[in-house]
Amino acid sequence: MFSGRSHQPGQSRRVHPAVSGDPIPITGKLANFESSVNRMDGKGVTTAKIADDEEGVRLDRWFRRHYPALSHIQLEKLLRKGEIRLDGKRAKASDRLNAGQIVRLPPQIRHLPAAPAPAPNTPRSDTLIRSLVLHEDDQVFVLNKPSGLATQGGSGLTRHIDGMLDALADGRRQRPRLVHRLDRDTSGVLVIARTVPAAAALAEALRRRDASKIYWALVKGVPKPDRGTIKLALAKRSAPGGEERMVPTGRDADDAKSAVTDYRVLGVAGRDYAWLAVKPVTGRTHQIRVHLAAIGHPIVGDHKYGGDAATGSGEIADRLHLHARSIDIAHPAGGRLAVTAPLSPHMQKTWDLLGFDPFDTSHPFASRTKERS
Repeated sequence: MFSGRSHQPGQSRRVHPAVSGDPIPITGKLANFESSVNRMDGKGVTTAKIADDEEGVRLDRWFRRHYPALSHIQLEKLLRKGEIRLDGKRAKASDRLNAGQIVRLPPQIRHLPAAPAPAPNTPRSDTLIRSLVLHEDDQVFVLNKPSGLATQGGSGLTRHIDGMLDALADGRRQRPRLVHRLDRDTSGVLVIARTVPAAAALAEALRRRDASKIYWALVKGVPKPDRGTIKLALAKRSAPGGEERMVPTGRDADDAKSAVTDYRVLGVAGRDYAWLAVKPVTGRTHQIRVHLAAIGHPIVGDHKYGGDAATGSGEIADRLHLHARSIDIAHPAGGRLAVTAPLSPHMQKTWDLLGFDPFDTSHPFASRTKERS
């Protein structure tokens, strides 16, 4: 049992267990990185010690945080060649780190630009992060992340949710930390752990898929059938200009990752637009966006994967229309935590224009969840 406080206009409640959804578990602000880097040897190799609050972080996420200029493809190449190692042993991008482990950093890494320091908290940023709280209790915060604000730092980013979490510490020794992430232009529910044990418990719930996350999206056209499952493996590729993107690929490709997405049409506006509820059964990068574009119904505003076909018309904002509407997850103290987030302003305006109900509380996948359980 747990007690907490919900903040309007979001909703939180206790419900029966629901299954699936696989957001990517990550952690929050890391310890001072520079102090953990040792001197280089005669070959230009350096090492870094994994800090206590980096426990459980995936190796690729660790590099993304500390060396955002290193692409995933470059990282995979260095790992295959054995130039990056953990405690002297070969490692994989998906390996989880333990506090105190030593990461071998080859010379190529040392010459990359380091991640920029987060912008210092200001009264304005403290007010902003507080205004996003939908639910809080002794172990968990749930935020309604706005579209356009990054979850954590990256190349050239100094303003992000992770950099503002000190404002939620309330004098506690432990700093709140991220449990999963949302894309920069995706809005909606974002779970924050208040303690290390809470973070571990939530990460474990995500790992064993004891969580369900529902997204709302506006897409071009109307998918047929009106309820279905997309099963399409994905892989990361470099696009012209060095940008990385996810692409559909054959299941037997070396770097293929299985990806499954459930969807259901909740409303239509003629043949031009459809309002979808979407549930990612797996949690690949940009999975929902790639899958919907692959079936010919890109998310409005998603030009990365939908191109010009994703452009909205008339008064519909040319911004990504993807919102993490709700999450249901095992609470670290027992029971369930279920929170719903109101739409972002530009999606609220679109829903009003198209006559959709922004307060809909139906459970679009209830029967399918029962079928799979």
